[in-house]
Amino acid sequence: MSQPEFKELNTTRFHLSDHDAVRWLQSLPAESVDLVITDPPYESLERHRAIGTTTRLKHSKASSNDWFKVFKNERFPDLFKETHRVLKRNTHFYLFCNSETAFDVAVPIAKSIGFTFWKPLIWDKKRMGLGYHYRARYEFVLFFEKGKRKLNHLGIPDIIEAPRIRNGYPTEKPPAVAQLLIEQSTNPGDLIVDPFFGSGSTGVAAISAGRWFAGTDTSPEALKTARKRLDQASKTARVST
Repeated sequence: MSQPEFKELNTTRFHLSDHDAVRWLQSLPAESVDLVITDPPYESLERHRAIGTTTRLKHSKASSNDWFKVFKNERFPDLFKETHRVLKRNTHFYLFCNSETAFDVAVPIAKSIGFTFWKPLIWDKKRMGLGYHYRARYEFVLFFEKGKRKLNHLGIPDIIEAPRIRNGYPTEKPPAVAQLLIEQSTNPGDLIVDPFFGSGSTGVAAISAGRWFAGTDTSPEALKTARKRLDQASKTARVST
Protein backbone atom coordinates (compact mmCIF):
# COMPACT_ATOMS: atom_id res chain seq x y z
CA MET A 1 0.00 0.00 0.00
CA SER A 2 1.21 3.51 -0.77
CA GLN A 3 2.29 5.75 2.08
CA PRO A 4 1.13 7.52 4.18
CA GLU A 5 -0.82 4.58 5.63
CA PHE A 6 -4.06 6.20 6.75
CA LYS A 7 -5.91 3.85 9.08
CA GLU A 8 -9.11 3.95 7.02
CA LEU A 9 -7.35 2.63 3.94
CA ASN A 10 -7.18 -0.81 5.51
CA THR A 11 -10.95 -1.24 5.31
CA THR A 12 -12.48 1.45 3.10
CA ARG A 13 -9.79 2.22 0.50
CA PHE A 14 -10.10 5.94 1.26
CA HIS A 15 -9.37 8.60 3.87
CA LEU A 16 -11.27 11.90 4.10
CA SER A 17 -10.30 14.95 6.13
CA ASP A 18 -11.94 18.33 6.83
CA HIS A 19 -8.80 20.48 7.01
CA ASP A 20 -7.50 23.37 4.91
CA ALA A 21 -5.95 22.04 1.71
CA VAL A 22 -2.46 23.48 2.16
CA ARG A 23 -2.20 22.61 5.84
CA TRP A 24 -3.42 19.08 5.14
CA LEU A 25 -0.80 18.60 2.43
CA GLN A 26 1.84 19.90 4.83
CA SER A 27 0.94 17.04 7.19
CA LEU A 28 1.77 14.38 4.59
CA PRO A 29 5.26 12.90 4.25
CA ALA A 30 7.44 14.03 1.35
CA GLU A 31 7.24 11.87 -1.79
CA SER A 32 4.35 9.78 -0.46
CA VAL A 33 1.71 10.36 -3.17
CA ASP A 34 1.46 8.84 -6.66
CA LEU A 35 -0.90 11.36 -8.28
CA VAL A 36 -2.73 14.60 -7.44
CA ILE A 37 -5.94 15.54 -9.24
CA THR A 38 -7.85 18.55 -7.97
CA ASP A 39 -10.24 21.40 -8.75
CA PRO A 40 -9.85 24.35 -6.35
CA PRO A 41 -12.73 26.84 -6.02
CA TYR A 42 -10.70 29.47 -7.83
CA GLU A 43 -11.05 33.19 -7.25
CA SER A 44 -11.97 34.20 -10.80
CA LEU A 45 -15.35 32.45 -10.56
CA GLU A 46 -16.39 34.77 -7.75
CA ARG A 47 -15.31 37.83 -9.73
CA HIS A 48 -17.48 36.74 -12.65
CA ARG A 49 -20.39 36.09 -10.31
CA ALA A 50 -20.05 39.55 -8.79
CA ILE A 51 -20.26 41.34 -12.15
CA GLY A 52 -22.99 39.11 -13.53
CA THR A 53 -21.09 37.25 -16.26
CA THR A 54 -22.18 33.89 -14.91
CA THR A 55 -25.53 32.89 -13.47
CA ARG A 56 -24.29 29.56 -12.14
CA LEU A 57 -22.94 31.08 -8.95
CA LYS A 58 -25.82 33.20 -7.73
CA HIS A 59 -26.33 33.19 -3.98
CA SER A 60 -28.38 30.09 -3.28
CA LYS A 61 -27.90 26.60 -1.94
CA ALA A 62 -26.27 25.70 -5.26
CA SER A 63 -23.72 28.53 -5.09
CA SER A 64 -20.10 28.66 -4.05
CA ASN A 65 -20.99 31.02 -1.20
CA ASP A 66 -22.95 28.31 0.58
CA TRP A 67 -20.98 25.23 -0.41
CA PHE A 68 -17.29 26.15 -0.38
CA LYS A 69 -14.84 28.95 0.35
CA VAL A 70 -12.96 30.56 -2.51
CA PHE A 71 -9.28 29.65 -2.74
CA LYS A 72 -7.45 32.94 -3.30
CA ASN A 73 -4.88 33.28 -6.07
CA GLU A 74 -2.27 34.38 -3.53
CA ARG A 75 -2.36 30.90 -2.00
CA PHE A 76 -1.46 29.01 -5.17
CA PRO A 77 2.33 29.18 -4.53
CA ASP A 78 1.90 27.33 -1.23
CA LEU A 79 -0.53 24.83 -2.78
CA PHE A 80 1.84 23.99 -5.63
CA LYS A 81 4.87 23.90 -3.34
CA GLU A 82 3.22 21.32 -1.08
CA THR A 83 1.82 19.36 -4.01
CA HIS A 84 5.31 19.13 -5.51
CA ARG A 85 6.76 18.07 -2.15
CA VAL A 86 4.28 15.24 -1.44
CA LEU A 87 4.40 13.78 -4.96
CA LYS A 88 6.86 10.99 -5.58
CA ARG A 89 9.51 11.44 -8.22
CA ASN A 90 8.36 10.89 -11.79
CA THR A 91 4.66 11.54 -11.25
CA HIS A 92 1.88 13.68 -12.69
CA PHE A 93 -0.40 16.46 -11.40
CA TYR A 94 -3.72 17.47 -12.99
CA LEU A 95 -5.48 20.75 -12.21
CA PHE A 96 -8.99 21.65 -13.36
CA CYS A 97 -9.42 25.39 -14.00
CA ASN A 98 -10.64 28.07 -16.40
CA SER A 99 -8.47 29.96 -18.87
CA GLU A 100 -7.99 33.01 -16.65
CA THR A 101 -6.68 31.00 -13.72
CA ALA A 102 -4.67 28.70 -15.99
CA PHE A 103 -2.46 31.16 -17.81
CA ASP A 104 -2.44 34.16 -15.45
CA VAL A 105 -1.91 32.22 -12.23
CA ALA A 106 -1.46 28.45 -12.28
CA VAL A 107 1.05 27.79 -15.07
CA PRO A 108 3.62 30.48 -14.16
CA ILE A 109 3.58 29.56 -10.47
CA ALA A 110 3.76 25.80 -11.05
CA LYS A 111 6.69 26.16 -13.45
CA SER A 112 8.57 28.39 -11.00
CA ILE A 113 8.24 25.69 -8.33
CA GLY A 114 9.65 22.94 -10.53
CA PHE A 115 6.76 21.35 -12.39
CA THR A 116 6.98 20.79 -16.12
CA PHE A 117 3.85 22.06 -17.84
CA TRP A 118 3.01 19.97 -20.88
CA LYS A 119 -0.33 21.26 -22.10
CA PRO A 120 -3.95 21.96 -21.21
CA LEU A 121 -6.21 18.98 -21.80
CA ILE A 122 -9.78 19.85 -22.76
CA TRP A 123 -12.75 18.38 -20.97
CA ASP A 124 -15.63 18.65 -23.45
CA LYS A 125 -18.77 18.73 -21.31
CA LYS A 126 -21.01 17.99 -24.33
CA ARG A 127 -23.53 20.60 -23.14
CA MET A 128 -23.23 24.36 -22.78
CA GLY A 129 -23.19 25.96 -19.35
CA LEU A 130 -25.07 29.07 -18.22
CA GLY A 131 -23.78 32.62 -18.51
CA TYR A 132 -23.27 35.39 -21.07
CA HIS A 133 -21.17 35.83 -24.24
CA TYR A 134 -19.98 32.53 -25.80
CA ARG A 135 -21.32 30.00 -23.34
CA ALA A 136 -18.73 27.55 -22.02
CA ARG A 137 -18.86 23.91 -23.05
CA TYR A 138 -15.35 22.97 -21.98
CA GLU A 139 -12.92 23.22 -19.08
CA PHE A 140 -9.14 23.03 -18.95
CA VAL A 141 -7.32 20.22 -17.17
CA LEU A 142 -3.71 21.38 -16.85
CA PHE A 143 -1.18 18.55 -17.24
CA PHE A 144 1.95 18.93 -15.08
CA GLU A 145 4.83 16.55 -14.48
CA LYS A 146 7.36 16.13 -11.66
CA GLY A 147 10.44 14.47 -13.08
CA LYS A 148 9.70 12.26 -16.07
CA ARG A 149 6.91 9.70 -16.38
CA LYS A 150 5.57 8.08 -19.51
CA LEU A 151 1.81 7.88 -19.89
CA ASN A 152 0.42 4.36 -19.71
CA HIS A 153 -1.35 4.68 -23.07
CA LEU A 154 -0.03 6.89 -25.86
CA GLY A 155 -3.10 6.77 -28.09
CA ILE A 156 -5.39 8.90 -25.92
CA PRO A 157 -6.45 12.29 -27.39
CA ASP A 158 -6.15 15.58 -25.50
CA ILE A 159 -9.92 16.13 -25.63
CA ILE A 160 -11.85 14.17 -23.00
CA GLU A 161 -15.55 13.86 -23.77
CA ALA A 162 -17.90 13.33 -20.83
CA PRO A 163 -21.30 14.97 -20.21
CA ARG A 164 -21.43 17.54 -17.42
CA ILE A 165 -23.32 16.56 -14.26
CA ARG A 166 -26.73 18.20 -14.02
CA ASN A 167 -28.45 18.98 -10.71
CA GLY A 168 -25.55 17.59 -8.71
CA TYR A 169 -23.02 19.07 -6.33
CA PRO A 170 -21.76 22.51 -7.55
CA THR A 171 -18.97 22.10 -10.15
CA GLU A 172 -19.26 18.29 -9.81
CA LYS A 173 -17.07 16.38 -12.26
CA PRO A 174 -18.06 13.05 -13.82
CA PRO A 175 -15.83 10.26 -12.43
CA ALA A 176 -15.05 9.17 -16.00
CA VAL A 177 -12.79 12.20 -16.49
CA ALA A 178 -10.69 11.52 -13.41
CA GLN A 179 -10.63 7.78 -14.10
CA LEU A 180 -9.04 8.35 -17.52
CA LEU A 181 -6.33 10.53 -15.91
CA ILE A 182 -5.77 7.97 -13.16
CA GLU A 183 -5.41 5.10 -15.61
CA GLN A 184 -2.97 7.17 -17.68
CA SER A 185 -0.71 8.23 -14.81
CA THR A 186 -0.78 5.51 -12.12
CA ASN A 187 -0.78 1.78 -11.50
CA PRO A 188 -3.18 -0.37 -9.44
CA GLY A 189 -2.54 0.09 -5.73
CA ASP A 190 -1.22 3.65 -6.08
CA LEU A 191 -2.39 6.51 -3.85
CA ILE A 192 -4.43 9.31 -5.46
CA VAL A 193 -4.88 12.61 -3.58
CA ASP A 194 -7.36 15.47 -4.02
CA PRO A 195 -7.02 18.39 -1.54
CA PHE A 196 -10.38 19.86 -2.70
CA PHE A 197 -12.42 16.68 -3.05
CA GLY A 198 -15.89 18.31 -3.23
CA SER A 199 -18.44 15.68 -4.25
CA GLY A 200 -15.79 12.94 -4.17
CA SER A 201 -15.72 12.17 -7.90
CA THR A 202 -11.94 11.71 -7.98
CA GLY A 203 -12.18 9.31 -5.07
CA VAL A 204 -14.91 7.29 -6.77
CA ALA A 205 -12.76 7.07 -9.88
CA ALA A 206 -9.67 6.05 -7.89
CA ILE A 207 -11.44 3.28 -6.00
CA SER A 208 -13.16 2.01 -9.14
CA ALA A 209 -9.76 1.81 -10.84
CA GLY A 210 -8.24 -0.23 -8.02
CA ARG A 211 -6.31 2.63 -6.42
CA TRP A 212 -6.36 4.17 -2.93
CA PHE A 213 -7.69 7.67 -2.28
CA ALA A 214 -7.11 10.40 0.30
CA GLY A 215 -8.37 13.96 0.31
CA THR A 216 -9.61 16.94 2.25
CA ASP A 217 -12.31 19.59 1.98
CA THR A 218 -13.48 22.23 4.46
CA SER A 219 -17.17 21.97 3.53
CA PRO A 220 -19.32 19.82 5.85
CA GLU A 221 -21.65 19.14 2.92
CA ALA A 222 -18.73 17.95 0.80
CA LEU A 223 -17.59 15.59 3.54
CA LYS A 224 -21.08 14.15 3.92
CA THR A 225 -21.62 13.78 0.17
CA ALA A 226 -18.18 12.32 -0.59
CA ARG A 227 -18.21 9.86 2.30
CA LYS A 228 -21.53 8.42 1.16
CA ARG A 229 -20.34 8.05 -2.44
CA LEU A 230 -16.96 6.59 -1.51
CA ASP A 231 -18.48 4.14 0.97
CA GLN A 232 -20.61 2.78 -1.86
CA ALA A 233 -17.70 2.72 -4.30
CA SER A 234 -15.57 0.86 -1.77
CA LYS A 235 -18.28 -1.76 -1.20
CA THR A 236 -18.76 -2.23 -4.93
CA ALA A 237 -15.04 -2.60 -5.45
CA ARG A 238 -14.79 -5.27 -2.77
CA VAL A 239 -17.68 -7.21 -4.30
CA SER A 240 -16.14 -7.07 -7.78
CA THR A 241 -12.78 -8.37 -6.54
